[in-house]
Amino acid sequence: MSDLYPLALRLDGRPVLVVGGGAVATRRVPALLAAGAAVRLVSPDLTPALRGLADAGRLDWIERPFAETDLDGVWLVQVAVDDPEAAAAVSAAAERRRIFCVRADDRHAASAWTPAVARHGAVTVAVLAGGEPRRAVAVRDRIASLLATDEATVPESVKGTVALIGGGPGDPELITVKGRRLLAAADVVVADRLAPGLLLDELRPDVELVDVAKLPYGPAAQQEEINRILVERAKAGLFVVRLKGGDSYVFGRGGEEVLACAEAGVPVTVVPGVTSAISVPAAAGVPVTHRRVAHEFTVLSGHIGPEHPDSLVDWAALARMRGTLVILMGLKNLPAITAALLAHGRDGATPAAIIQEGTTDQQRSAHGTLAELPALAKSFDPPAIVVIGSVVDVLPRL
Repeated sequence: MSDLYPLALRLDGRPVLVVGGGAVATRRVPALLAAGAAVRLVSPDLTPALRGLADAGRLDWIERPFAETDLDGVWLVQVAVDDPEAAAAVSAAAERRRIFCVRADDRHAASAWTPAVARHGAVTVAVLAGGEPRRAVAVRDRIASLLATDEATVPESVKGTVALIGGGPGDPELITVKGRRLLAAADVVVADRLAPGLLLDELRPDVELVDVAKLPYGPAAQQEEINRILVERAKAGLFVVRLKGGDSYVFGRGGEEVLACAEAGVPVTVVPGVTSAISVPAAAGVPVTHRRVAHEFTVLSGHIGPEHPDSLVDWAALARMRGTLVILMGLKNLPAITAALLAHGRDGATPAAIIQEGTTDQQRSAHGTLAELPALAKSFDPPAIVVIGSVVDVLPRL
């Protein structure tokens, strides 16, 4: 076989036919949709994932076997069936019409191949390995790992902007791929004490690191200073990353920082993070919901007590709920929080847990009941998360 000719296709609005509705089609269709293709899918049956796309109007499902008229107006064909005879019939019909055809069952009988692909920001890597898929994937993965630490893959257009990145609950591997990529490109990083520390160790030597914990201000003035730094550095043409623990919008004041940037005319990219409210209990063997015992969960901040005039929490309503309560920043006020829940009728025997420094190698936890929480809390330090509800005891302890 002669060498393949690599080519990138612009499929925006162009009809692409997919024949087959099984596992292979489930893998191929999302990339076609992401490329803007108008996907026409022919198959008597669909996987649940493909049916969901069809129900949402993302693709046009023709519920029957392939007919040659399905090729009318099509630019590309993806054959995703296991039957070699059926696949050969589709590719032969495509050949007659001079339409390129990809075959999942026999690439050597196809007129086009799909490569192993890695996407990293604006960079797309496509690897062909002469018909050896495993080799292509291995090469793709090695290139992708290099791109993950290559700040040059971030476009120049981010200069003069701010990225608000949720760093996850503590384990540095729990930051998102996009978050790590943008962090590697930063000129300035503004980090708080909950941001995973090992991520800061990966920064380039020339990056300016602003440690929010060392700003000599009270909480309100400190936030104003953070806003000022974000705007000032971005206005100077630098790419500024505001790195937070967990997710920036879950009690992280991310909304305030976005507003400050917007008022100053500074563009902001928000990169969601893995919130500690869900991930830390999970790491300790506590699912926040479970089909048999909890159909809802509520996340609340405990940084101010129930009797504080600034509290916005309806403690009576929370006490009446049967679902899970996840309390962040509540260790100091836990005696008052426990008393409020008990006073409003929550059963003192409700299972409860405290998890400190979740997802890190310093993680520790204790289990008990709601009534026992104040006593349990005495041996814990922030950052810690409190979980109250039957989910605490639903799985074996990790």
